[in-house]
Amino acid sequence: MGKPTGFLETSRELPQKRDVSQRIRDYKEVEGPVDETITRKQSGRCMDCGTPFCHQGCPLGNNIPEFNDAAYQGNWKLAYEILVSTNNFPEFTGRICPAPCEASCVLAINKPAVSIEYIEKSIIEKAFENGYVLPKIPATRTDKKIAVIGSGPAGLAAAAQLNYAGHHVTVFERADEVGGLLRYGIPDFKLDKAILARRIKLMEEEGIAFKTNADVGVTISVRQLRDDFDAILLCGGATIPRDLPIPGRNLKGIHFAMDFLTQQNRRVSNKQPVKIEPVEIEPVEIIATEKNVIVLGGGDTGSDCVGTSNRHGSRSVTQIELLSKPPAERNHAMPWPNWPMILRTSSSHEEGCERHWSIVTKEFLGDDAGNLKALKVIEVEWNKPNDGKLPFLNEVPGSEKIIPCELVLLALGFLHPQQEGLLKQLGVEFDERGNVKCNCYLTSVEGIFSAGDMRRGQSLVVWAISEGREAARAVDEFLMGESSLEAKEKGILNLV
Repeated sequence: MGKPTGFLETSRELPQKRDVSQRIRDYKEVEGPVDETITRKQSGRCMDCGTPFCHQGCPLGNNIPEFNDAAYQGNWKLAYEILVSTNNFPEFTGRICPAPCEASCVLAINKPAVSIEYIEKSIIEKAFENGYVLPKIPATRTDKKIAVIGSGPAGLAAAAQLNYAGHHVTVFERADEVGGLLRYGIPDFKLDKAILARRIKLMEEEGIAFKTNADVGVTISVRQLRDDFDAILLCGGATIPRDLPIPGRNLKGIHFAMDFLTQQNRRVSNKQPVKIEPVEIEPVEIIATEKNVIVLGGGDTGSDCVGTSNRHGSRSVTQIELLSKPPAERNHAMPWPNWPMILRTSSSHEEGCERHWSIVTKEFLGDDAGNLKALKVIEVEWNKPNDGKLPFLNEVPGSEKIIPCELVLLALGFLHPQQEGLLKQLGVEFDERGNVKCNCYLTSVEGIFSAGDMRRGQSLVVWAISEGREAARAVDEFLMGESSLEAKEKGILNLV
């Protein structure tokens, strides 16, 4: 593939990010435009490895060596055609995917992996630049109408696939704009919303209808939906955040991370922020300016809160994680090609942040006016028993301390989708985790399907796209008895 000796001659390289002193003053993407020279050199590092484990690592089953070879040759049209045969939105995954494919790269056994994510981004941007990305309008239409509920990555992928099959697709979104997590969750400095708007415009040209401010079960009746459509696909996501019900939770200054990020995305779009109204607290806008900020949770959402707080001009940002600090490199417990739980430093961390691990939050402390003023925490040790039981933690005596803060952002993940309203009105069953229970994407109710975080639980954008594609095929087979839509190779391991 590519250059036979490329992996021996060229080391891993990515374009320089914008300087920290500049980028924290705006919400433009941290990375600049793609560099074709770097992309072609990096794609030339792809090995003729015989068994490309990157296929196994990618939830979409992307044909990675093939598009790497085309990119190395400078054949951007062929590279684009190969890439979009399995991935509807490489402009998203090329920016915000943690790249499990790279963790499974054969070269990564003893060298830095091929920069697959950046190559994806380069291919799709070159395709848009060269005019290869055109509306894919079906030659014929069926008489089937499908309602997709939710316009996040799963809903968009499903809508695109069902539209390609010739069905009439309407996507319902309860927010004022399409995109779900892509629109009001991920910060603009990671995903410029012009990139999302470009894709939505293309999908509209392909014949997909989008209805915003459409809260099915509230502003639109479930009965009307069932009467008007032949099938319903639920892609609403996992939207109920995990809370921290400890003493002081009702103090002013404690908010869910997604509320904070959503408000900022609206500001960047010159929209009035949606005001959050916690129990017994007046509606407020969440601002980090000149505050000591603590982010509870060490995942991607927590990292996004760090970057946003830095751009607000916070006095300090501290990120706290309950789990132990992960190792810098793979160890025997996470052998290649499995996804390694190693220490990862995001562009937001590079901009300024204190990080602490193995910390339990005991209490929120406030002043007489009910404002948050500090966090009481204690260090813990994780212990793994020899009998195969789950690890447990012990508090470290004498390690309790007080951390001053005026703003705490809870980035503790999500429990399950919102069950009240639409889901209960439809009568679908839930699994033991509170997600929509499915058999091959079909819920317990005939003609109603589900995909993405709503079915799978909180996961990655790339998994949501994969779920949407697979669910679309299931819906197509249900309506037509068969499907010509692409299917992911069976037997792909879930490594993330």
